[in-house]
Amino acid sequence: MATFDGSYVLVGFDGSPGAERALRRAVEEARVRRLPLTVCHAWHWPYPVPPSGPEALETARRMGRHTLEHGVFVARQLRPALTVRPRFATGPASAVLIDESENAALAVVGSHGRGGFAGLGAGSTALHLAAYGHCPVLVMRDDPEPGGPIVVGVDGSPAAEAALAFAYEEAALRGRSVRAVFACWEAEAIASAEMGMLRDPEQLRMLGAARLERTVCPWREKYPYVETETSLVMRTPRHALLEAAADAGLLVVGDRGLGGVPGLRLGSVSHAVLVHAPCSVAVVRPRR
Repeated sequence: MATFDGSYVLVGFDGSPGAERALRRAVEEARVRRLPLTVCHAWHWPYPVPPSGPEALETARRMGRHTLEHGVFVARQLRPALTVRPRFATGPASAVLIDESENAALAVVGSHGRGGFAGLGAGSTALHLAAYGHCPVLVMRDDPEPGGPIVVGVDGSPAAEAALAFAYEEAALRGRSVRAVFACWEAEAIASAEMGMLRDPEQLRMLGAARLERTVCPWREKYPYVETETSLVMRTPRHALLEAAADAGLLVVGDRGLGGVPGLRLGSVSHAVLVHAPCSVAVVRPRR
């Protein structure tokens, strides 16, 4: 049933409260997608000074393995029938998770791991994984997840199309509604042949509404049982999505939209919602 062809759900686990929340969500995602779960702990020497000897290094490594074992235990307690695979790797967490995401259907991480500052948006590991991961990346917020709609940003780009696919699949799996938001503000939102109409706000609104409906229509037809709301907002994409996410259960965006800077792996809007959104955020890129 999964849209993406990965063979498992991946979760990064370091024993922090944020990782515990990510683990619980990953267990549920693996259950509804009927996929095994890989619990990954990335270990490295955590102190600025080198170890005093092999004994200290081995003690720290054993602590890392104990953290992983705890995560696997919690996952199996939550869903005894779920296949749970431990993955212990050496290296920075972001690099390890990026590598592990290559064959995953979904990667789930907390917004902050150990050493992060709660309330300051996504931490460096979450941002790096969202920018360079090979599969959709779900970054879990610290606050309890609300039961609102799944909000998805639409702009006609390939990444936004992938975000729509993910949003509708997630809504179908979890019994949620979808709110597709199109911010008709930037020049890239309208075809170049229609740029002369930018001086007329009503014409701009009509063109944006037509594009929004054309984009969402195929997904409405594919998922007729998913309640869908479309929202055309005459604001910048960043402001439109953050406003729409106020009551959302999840915000889904593509990695880069039409107005993105070539060469950047994560667009400015995606980066902004990862840092400022009040709910959990999924970043999706087209499969290459």
